[in-house]
Amino acid sequence: MRSTPTGRQLRLGAELRKLRERAGLTSTQAAQLLGIKQNQVSNMEAGRHGVSPDRLRTIACHYDCSDKPLVEALAAMTPDRKRGWWEDYREILPTGMLDLAELEHHATRLRTAVTVHIPGLFQTTDYAREIFRQAVPELPPPDVEHRVSFRVKRQTVLFRDPPTPHQVIVHEAALRMKFGGPRVTRDQLRYLLEMNEREHVAIHVIPFDARIFPGSGQSIYYAEGPVPQLDTVNLDQSHGPVFLDAEAQLNKYRVLLNRMEAAALTPEESQKFIHNVVKDL
Repeated sequence: MRSTPTGRQLRLGAELRKLRERAGLTSTQAAQLLGIKQNQVSNMEAGRHGVSPDRLRTIACHYDCSDKPLVEALAAMTPDRKRGWWEDYREILPTGMLDLAELEHHATRLRTAVTVHIPGLFQTTDYAREIFRQAVPELPPPDVEHRVSFRVKRQTVLFRDPPTPHQVIVHEAALRMKFGGPRVTRDQLRYLLEMNEREHVAIHVIPFDARIFPGSGQSIYYAEGPVPQLDTVNLDQSHGPVFLDAEAQLNKYRVLLNRMEAAALTPEESQKFIHNVVKDL
């Protein structure tokens, strides 16, 4: 029995609950059908009790789920005995930060939209340090450095083989903000230019003179799963990350990101635009 399920374990449990509810079964009825106790069903759906891939396929069969791609994607989410690198930070950083790293690690594609700062996976160490120094309440220097090192390690998803494709939509305001001063900003933008040259990265800039701006200006982080039903939206809030996975929410943020992309410059145009911003520093 787990006392603190990870974000991925909680998501698997939530998906099991969705399958049961689609089948029109109560937890008591599901337990009778599966030949287990009702509290075992509740614990599986809460992420507190593990389930093997074969057991998951059996459950899906009893729940009359015929979506084989979804079932196999869920089977792949069953407990992995290997510890992720983020587990080394479990008693050092907030759980939400660890869940975010786990989400990125398993994502098949990432999409980001930001308006005020450069996305975390593309931040230099100096830039990230300045961001964390603005936390409220103020973080002690050791905690700032823990967060910086954690952010750098998260960036491995962009350099592994194969790397995770990542689309970035960044507003001109984020390019103009001088976190840490001109030198830090200049180095940050040059790094952004360097990353935009990588085949799996596409950076789009929305300039100030764009006629529209979809959404409310909040940061959006969209992680695609192996099937659309397992996509996840992360909204970065001052109190920590907020994860959304309801179908209506996923559809809404897909539309928002698509509209932002349509309003933005192409990666090639964005490359020239960022070059000009660097010249202005």
